[in-house]
Amino acid sequence: MMPTEQQPQPQPLNQLMAQNSGNLSFSSHLSKEDEEISRSALSTFKAKEEEIEKKKLEVRDKVQLHLGRFEEETKRLAMIREELEALSDPLRKEVSLVRKKIDSINKELKPLGHTCQKKEREYKEALDAFNEKNKEKVQLITKLMELVGESERLRMKKLEELSKCVDSVQ
Repeated sequence: MMPTEQQPQPQPLNQLMAQNSGNLSFSSHLSKEDEEISRSALSTFKAKEEEIEKKKLEVRDKVQLHLGRFEEETKRLAMIREELEALSDPLRKEVSLVRKKIDSINKELKPLGHTCQKKEREYKEALDAFNEKNKEKVQLITKLMELVGESERLRMKKLEELSKCVDSVQ
């Protein structure tokens, strides 16, 4: 059916039934005019449904077309962005690599720093123990010198006494 053609507007089925119910003779069949109206209404309904479906397909196609264009534009914009980023810093990749190496070395330095601090603590503890023992040794040597000096003085005194005794015995 062409949309420009004018079709008679069918009366609603309930209205027709109300008009027909006024008749004293109830017939179980619709009259030919009623059947024609029903067919006309049905064909009009089908035509409208087909038109709606056709429009729906047209809109779907347009949406798909637009989506395709949007995807292409998105890809093109992504490429332009990458080119702009590359232009903004030509040494960006090299800088990135150097930064990654620095980060890697920092990760390696951290445990080495802990080890170094631990060894320094151990060294300080060992040095303190060494200095303490050395101080104790110096004290003992001083005491030994005093004892040796005292011992020599006592031996000399004893020798003098013995020498006096020998001189007096003579």
